[in-house]
Amino acid sequence: MNDATAAREDEHAMHALEAPAPASSTLAAPRRPARRPVECGDLPFLIRRDGTWLYRGSPIGRKELVCLFASVLRREEDGSYWLQTPVERGRIEVEDVPFVAVEMDWCGCGRGQSLTFRTNIDQMVTAGPEHPIRVAHDILTCEPTPYIRVRGTDTAPIEARISRAVYYELVALAEPGMRHCRRMLGVWSCGQFFPLGELPNGEA
Repeated sequence: MNDATAAREDEHAMHALEAPAPASSTLAAPRRPARRPVECGDLPFLIRRDGTWLYRGSPIGRKELVCLFASVLRREEDGSYWLQTPVERGRIEVEDVPFVAVEMDWCGCGRGQSLTFRTNIDQMVTAGPEHPIRVAHDILTCEPTPYIRVRGTDTAPIEARISRAVYYELVALAEPGMRHCRRMLGVWSCGQFFPLGELPNGEA
């Protein structure tokens, strides 16, 4: 795809879900009952597992545009993802989770440690009570895949998958701890212990 074609696709993506223009008048307008956004059905967006955003099968080349769409990304309790403005909303497809944590910084140690992650759209997230880390395991291989909540709720979290390289950094910082009366290996951040895996019997 040449630069001109990519620019056209980005322009089309920008207009796929238009946000309303701000009012030009400085006078206070009378309050109107809040309206539910109009549902546009399925939109031709796909977020790949590696964090790449596609529109009609083509990668969105402008990072600023990806950040704009990410700012209006919502998730329902049924697990579906939507792009939603005050006037319109449409469902999009997400292969795994919308974001990838590509870098980690930390300070302190033990219970006083804090872990801050940078996502692929340059959003900074510090692990803690509002941004927990969880580890999922593949049913067949038991391979761990770690995630951190970027925003959302317990029932409809919007998460970033922690990249493999960053996960190795996490493991290097891990120490023994207890979770639900089980001996775990995990990391501390903002006073909270996040388990990465269970300690085998006999290990301290």
